[in-house]
Amino acid sequence: MEIITYDRLVAGLRAAGCVFAEDEARMLMSAAKSPVELVAMADQRALGHPLEHVIGWMEFCGLRIEVDPGVFIPRHRTEFLVRRATEIAQSGDVVVDLCCGTGALGAVLAAELKGIELYAVDIDPRAAQCARRNITAVGGHVFEGDIFEPLPVTLLNRIDILLANAPYVPTEAIELLPSEARIHEARLALDGGEDGLDVLRRVALEAPLWLSPGGHLLVEVSERQALQAVEIFARSGLLPTVSRFEELDATVIVGMRLI
Repeated sequence: MEIITYDRLVAGLRAAGCVFAEDEARMLMSAAKSPVELVAMADQRALGHPLEHVIGWMEFCGLRIEVDPGVFIPRHRTEFLVRRATEIAQSGDVVVDLCCGTGALGAVLAAELKGIELYAVDIDPRAAQCARRNITAVGGHVFEGDIFEPLPVTLLNRIDILLANAPYVPTEAIELLPSEARIHEARLALDGGEDGLDVLRRVALEAPLWLSPGGHLLVEVSERQALQAVEIFARSGLLPTVSRFEELDATVIVGMRLI
């Protein structure tokens, strides 16, 4: 049986182009349940599979989030979106995590604010299955389907916080993404249409029907998309504001439903 040492693992990862080879080696060795599994995981990583898919989890806002192969991996810039949500939300709020992927955003919000009523939705069956483990662990509910379609009608006019980390990469820019994203994450979790804002338009259009009076829709976009996103929110009847956090290169649009 092949035995792989820490030094050998680091060397192999570094040769494969892993910038943080030492950290990744420690994580792989911690995650592997046997020497055989460690070799298989190291081979997967060397072939370009995302580390999070290989070990099955990632840390997001201090919370351990399970991540299945093929499912969109939450970006650390999105922690700013969650931070903005926690600044607005209150205990007991009704919270919906649309385009939820792993369900990381909703799970973190539930950990930060006790007593929220949490729902999550994703159209990708693999993402919905993954999200169920992360969301049900904090008392939430996960639905598989397109945007608002699978949500219970009892949530109409009741949602206080609507998180929508919708895809916002323009179609033509998909090929410019790192291979880890292009090859190993679902395209529907990345592709936002011609200008990257197709899904956001659909969410903003329907959001006022679901938000409570004074409720908030929060989305992430690129800095160059912010002005256009603000216009979309305004046309949908939401009062928009823009928040920017340079350190994470994160731009968040918050839209409030007027009372």
